Amino acid sequence: MDSKSVEDMIEGLSGFHFSGFHMDGSKLNNIEKPTTTLAIENVHKQPFIIGVAGGAASGKTTVCDMIIQQLHDQRVVLVNQDSFYHELTEEELATVHEYNFDHPEKLLDSMENLRHGQAVDIPNYDFKSYKNSVFPARRVNPSDVIILEGILIFHDPRVRELMNMKIFVDTDADVRLARRIRRDTVEKGRDIGVVLDQYSKFVKSAFDDFILPTKKYADIIIPRGGDNHVAIDLIVQHIRTKLGQHDLCKIYPNLYVIQSTFQIRGMHTLIRDSQTTKHDFVFYADRLIRLVVEHGLGYLPFTEKQVITPTGSVYTGVDFCKRLCGVSVIRSGESMENALRACCKGIKIGKILIHREGEDNGQQLIYEKLPQDISERHVLLLDPILGTGNTAVKAISLLTRKGVPESNIIFLNLISAPQGVHVVCKSFPRVKIVTSEIDIGLNEGFRVIPGMGEFGDRYFGTDDDDLQVVPPSQ
Repeated sequence: MDSKSVEDMIEGLSGFHFSGFHMDGSKLNNIEKPTTTLAIENVHKQPFIIGVAGGAASGKTTVCDMIIQQLHDQRVVLVNQDSFYHELTEEELATVHEYNFDHPEKLLDSMENLRHGQAVDIPNYDFKSYKNSVFPARRVNPSDVIILEGILIFHDPRVRELMNMKIFVDTDADVRLARRIRRDTVEKGRDIGVVLDQYSKFVKSAFDDFILPTKKYADIIIPRGGDNHVAIDLIVQHIRTKLGQHDLCKIYPNLYVIQSTFQIRGMHTLIRDSQTTKHDFVFYADRLIRLVVEHGLGYLPFTEKQVITPTGSVYTGVDFCKRLCGVSVIRSGESMENALRACCKGIKIGKILIHREGEDNGQQLIYEKLPQDISERHVLLLDPILGTGNTAVKAISLLTRKGVPESNIIFLNLISAPQGVHVVCKSFPRVKIVTSEIDIGLNEGFRVIPGMGEFGDRYFGTDDDDLQVVPPSQ
């Protein structure tokens, strides 16, 4: 592939607009699919799951309706915990006012199906007959956003673990009682005496004993419920931000994926192509690396600074972080050094050599040369590929042993495998990871797929088989 055809491809990609990345089906048929341990065709985008809890008549449904209304351009489904109440037997119906309904129900089966892209049938519970067989079940299809609403939706830890956001609607007890009386007498046809009796026997104690303690699990607490429009607006903005992110970014707040553009996607297409020449590979890899470095620098701390412009005016801006260094993981990480030097004049760069051993992908530290005052600096860790995460964990462990706080480390790479992201983020939750794309996974040989092959070999034009692992001279 010559440089002119490469330029034509980039220009062609940027010449039109489309939603998502598409390829003509006839072209796809000519591409040989690799054999991997993952079913690529079955990859399903995970929904954003929101839990909404609070006392009875606190305004949970109103909050849910307002969120759904503002997310009108997304596929949103509401699943009520009430739908999973048990049917009462004839004996229980005889003393229905003595029956305590407020116990957590198991939504796990339905939620697991929805999370894996399968439609489910949700029961329609009838509060007048206390049965869920009066009305037909409601078919719920997989959606972008799933809202779980119920008084005890935070009670079961297994259900809580499914949620990306947990909201507690906090409303005054007197307001909730007034709403409950109006709702149960008008909408559910119950006698006011029964409503008050059930409230005093079960509802109030259930709130104090079971519902209120789950407030501590909430990420967001909304006072006044649906009357709090500012809170609803902020929640919807956050949901929209998360919907535009990769699924892993919803799990790990320390993971940052550069927003994809046609230029970025086009450059990835070129460096991933096995037919791309070394010259073109280096050229477009360097462009992507520069973008990743610039993006990573944006997560460093800044201080406000005022300067006087040539017109005599005052400009209020920011001052760059001064205490900074880079650390490259030999050999592939060295490909990122020039971009870092181009962005940060005179920056110190240390080196770490970690050797991969055996089929189990074990790691052995061979060499390290780091700035003596590295514990006082913010560190940009450079390695273009995050695969299993073992090398990254080894490198970060060394940095922390040298006194570098986790929060001062930013790990920069071009592509990441989900397995590696899980390993690094779980081991070091305060280390920031900045990448340009997240790939599908790893194959049986622990190589990233679809990946781009051995990055160091393609960038430097060498082969690992021709290299001996010898520590650089001091």
